[in-house]
Amino acid sequence: MEKVLAVILGGGAGTRLYPLTRDRAKPAVPLGGKYRLIDIPISNCLNSDIDRILVLTQYLSASLNRHISRTYSDLGHFSRGWVQILAAEQGPGLTDGQAWYQGTADAVRKQMFEIESAGAEEVLILSGDHLYRMDYQPFLALHRRSGADITIAAQPVTETQAHDLGILATNEEGRIIQWAEKPKPLSLLRTLRSRDDPDKPYLASMGIYVFSLQMLRRILDECPGSDFGHHIVPHAITRYKVGAFTFEGFWADIGTIRAFYEVNLMLTHPERPFSFYEEGYPIYTHPRFLPPSRIDDCQLTNVLVSEGCRLCNAVVKESVIGVRSRVDCDVKVSRTLMMGADYYDSSDLRAPNGRRYSIPLGIGPGCTIEGAILDKNVRIGANVTIRPHDPGDDGIYPLGCPPREALYVIRDGVVVIPKHTEIPDGMVI
Repeated sequence: MEKVLAVILGGGAGTRLYPLTRDRAKPAVPLGGKYRLIDIPISNCLNSDIDRILVLTQYLSASLNRHISRTYSDLGHFSRGWVQILAAEQGPGLTDGQAWYQGTADAVRKQMFEIESAGAEEVLILSGDHLYRMDYQPFLALHRRSGADITIAAQPVTETQAHDLGILATNEEGRIIQWAEKPKPLSLLRTLRSRDDPDKPYLASMGIYVFSLQMLRRILDECPGSDFGHHIVPHAITRYKVGAFTFEGFWADIGTIRAFYEVNLMLTHPERPFSFYEEGYPIYTHPRFLPPSRIDDCQLTNVLVSEGCRLCNAVVKESVIGVRSRVDCDVKVSRTLMMGADYYDSSDLRAPNGRRYSIPLGIGPGCTIEGAILDKNVRIGANVTIRPHDPGDDGIYPLGCPPREALYVIRDGVVVIPKHTEIPDGMVI
């Protein structure tokens, strides 16, 4: 593994996750009450003994920088490993538009100098917005054993799922012979069957690739395309040996608000397909040294409660309660993701930036919250009601307000309260 460099693609502006990406880069979006999206691929790397990691990002990276510096700045005094962020930057001969990453392959192409400077022999390309637990060592072992020029991790999927993913077809030796990005016509899709399993007859790309450094440089020079899935992989299949590694474990792309919401709620189910409770293969994050959560006279059903929370006389079902959350008396919370807070309130409700609020952090007394995402540092007044909306509903409210001043946003039927927002007493959403 000492020959491997991991490159994590942080993604673009993350518009499909707005407003969670209004103030932060997509990899910095909180997950599961106490983690961040970026913790998943970094933890998979560290658990696979890969400790040289580059994170490529370009939008609103301050929060991501802060999280990585606090969490992964010291990988051990006797380790040569590191986690480093590479943001898009202006360079000689580049206009403003050219300096931005134009896609996944373009991001890697523009950082090839830094990638080559790491001195690795193999480059592992990863995505920053997926949830899964994977040991990359068998994946890399297959790549080396097969003699492939490129190997792609693939997940068995159903016919319904296949329409929204990059689908690959393999021969008996596991070599990829056909590829289609989000194949829509059923006639095209059925030419891509690779498995005898009637439930999951297709293989979908997980956005995980391994190249030798020389092959990565060569193919990026040969193919000017900006995206791995749309350009680089189709080009490579016709010219090189491209293999597939089948991964049967849980994997989810959480690039949309609806997917993000459902994945977080999935973590609360007793029979969840993914769990953070695996001692030998932990998911790492920033250690906060918070006190135990205090829960007084509450009814909790299938709930994840993080550290430092205070819940009083509340009924909470199928929900995630993030760090430092406060849930006041006579509150009902159902199927809700509460991301928590970055700090505790002072006696005068003054935030660390000096701004004074009129409503305490968390959920006030007498509220009913269902089907919502409450971002960090949200303040919900007393007797507020939030109900789920139809899956097709979208909007920014109040109507006509600047997006940055929105009280709430509805995406895919999920009500999202943006970061630092105050919801006044008695409001009904």
